Amino acid sequence: MPKVKSKSGAKKRFTLTGTGKIKRKHAYKSHILTKKTTKQKRNLTHTGLVSAADHANVMNMLAS
Repeated sequence: MPKVKSKSGAKKRFTLTGTGKIKRKHAYKSHILTKKTTKQKRNLTHTGLVSAADHANVMNMLAS
């Protein structure tokens, strides 16, 4: 049986931690930054974790 390919977009956006959680970056940090406050941009810089509701879908996209 052939190997299952992972979604190349998901490979670029998510990383697995050692405990099996999935790290992600925040959205809305790429353009139109002039109207966003400094505090908002600073808080978007930090990485977050994928919620439990989305965990199974992301793992399927990563095919692991």
